Parts: sequence; C-alpha cells; structure tokens
Amino acid sequence: MALDTPQDVLIERIGRTGRITLNRPRALNSLTLGMLRTVREALDAWAEDDRVTAVLLTGAGERGLCAGGDIRAIHDDARLGGAGDRAFFRVEYRLNELISRYPKPYVAVMDGITMGGGVGLSAHAAIRVVTERSAVAMPETRIGLVPDVGGSRLLALAPGELGTHLALTATAMTAGDALYCGFADHCLPGSALPALLASEDPVAAVAALAEAAPASGLAAQREWIDHCYAADTVEEIVERLHAADLPEAKEAAEQLLAHSPTMLKVTLAALRRARALPSLAAGLDQEYRVSCAALTHPDLVEGIRAQVVDKDRNPRWNPATLAEVTADDVARFFAVPADGDLGLAG
Repeated sequence: MALDTPQDVLIERIGRTGRITLNRPRALNSLTLGMLRTVREALDAWAEDDRVTAVLLTGAGERGLCAGGDIRAIHDDARLGGAGDRAFFRVEYRLNELISRYPKPYVAVMDGITMGGGVGLSAHAAIRVVTERSAVAMPETRIGLVPDVGGSRLLALAPGELGTHLALTATAMTAGDALYCGFADHCLPGSALPALLASEDPVAAVAALAEAAPASGLAAQREWIDHCYAADTVEEIVERLHAADLPEAKEAAEQLLAHSPTMLKVTLAALRRARALPSLAAGLDQEYRVSCAALTHPDLVEGIRAQVVDKDRNPRWNPATLAEVTADDVARFFAVPADGDLGLAG
C-alpha cells in the first residue's frame, strides 16, 4: 500500500472537540491504511474521553474532503495478489461501521469532492454537512470495482431508483442531490466553514449556520429514472434508457456502457440484495465479499490502469459485453472469501 506519514492525518483536541483533518491535499486526501488506523485509534480514544464531547471531520486543501482510497496503491497491490488490499478493506469497513454508531456527535464536512472512501468516513456520521461546492459520488464502476464503504446500502435506500442510476453511471451528486438521496443532512455555504471550524461546539454551529436545502436536479428526473432503472437486468435498463428518447437518458446509457460489464451486473445485484439486508453491518459484510472477489478479477487492475495509471481512458474489459457476463459470474462475487468473512453482523 502507499506510504504515509503521521502528518497524513492531523489529530487534535480543540476545546471539547476532537478534530480529524485528512491531510494529503496533493492527493485529494486519498486514504492509506495508516490513515485509517490513525482515525480509528483517535475515535476509540475519544469515545472514552470525557473531555471530548463531539468529533469534527474535515479535509485539508481547497478541493475536497477525500477522493477515496489510494487507487494507485490498490492497483499495485491487486497485481501482487491483493493481500494488502484485503487488510485495507477490513480496517476501512470496520471504521465505517463504528462511525455509524459512534457514541458522541460526529460531524462530517463533505465540502468539495467526497467520493468512495471519503463517503465511508462521512455519510454514516450523525451530522453530515454539504456545501455548494460538494460533489458526492460512488464512482467505483468506472474503475472496475463495486460501490463499497456502506455505499451500496445508502444507494439502495435512496428514493426510487436514484441509487441504481448513481451507482451504474458513477454520476456525482450536488449538495441538493446528496440531501435528497440521504447522503447528507445539512447545507452550509462555503463561506460559513471558517465559523464552523472556529466554533467550540460544532453541533450548535451547524444548526445555526445551515441554510435551506438547495433543489435536487435528480429529484426532478425521478419519472424516467425510476422507470428505466426498475428493470431486472442491466441489459433491460439500457434498453429502457434508449427507449425513453430523452437526452439525459441517452447520456446515462452512454456513461453506463463505458463501465465494466461485470461490475455493472454485480453492482445491480448488490444493490438489490442490500435493500433486504437488516443493517449497515450486514451491508458491509456483503461488500467485503464482493470487494475481495473484485481483487481477483482482471477488470479492477485494468480499470485503474486506464483511468489513473496510463490515463488513456480506454479500458479493455474482460468480458467486453454485458451478454458475456453470466449469472454464475455474478454469483461468485457473493461467495465467502477464502480467508473468511468480515463478520460485522455477527
């Protein structure tokens, strides 16, 4: 995995607030295993510390909270067998679950780009803040992976079929979309963030500084999205998108078809299964199975190569078409990994 230093995460106690700052701004605060462990250690310590009454998560720099896991490091480890990646997922998913039930108010500021692993550190928080600069996404199908960090459950529980649309197309949500889809709770203007950071009580500060939720562009498109993505298969979804005869639907079909056929089918299956799961913990257990299986599939290394390493934006998916991906191919992603389950749901 990628090398990290103690300064990749800043851990501070300011007044009665535990402050976590993801501090790799040149890498858009992308996450390493060491960073995840540092955050976990801080949260475990503060949970038992009476001097800390709330936690505040932010990202360094002007571009965003966190772009997700260190994709290049995931690529390099997957080429070597994925042992380091599996360790990363185990630590990350357990941290996501802890955040969802943290005993003290946990305030996450999702300013700017917040994607993948960044969503996992923020969208399960008790108090989730977006700004007019927020771009919130689970873009995993773009790189030959499947939405994880609890994202499959959040997407599955979004209104109608919006989560299916977001997952398959890897579309980013605006602040209004994130609020509407259940990924955020409050909207603050970016100009109010210095006041939030300076406050001794971030919970009260959010309540005082929050503005009315902006309109969601996705909400206005529910009719065609719900109809098209309610189909039982990815192939039928594509057919409905083309038949809708709308520019937005055609664009969605083009985005979708550029992604890994295997991961599109696995993602649809994962979201449909996640709707029936009883808890986030159960959803993370399922995601661990799927993510471990993805490490052994050629599309993950190829997708990251095309998007991040060589940047030719021309992935050669294997299989190359939806028709070639069988039900058995999809089913194997939900099998127990060789080294065992994550076991969060007991």
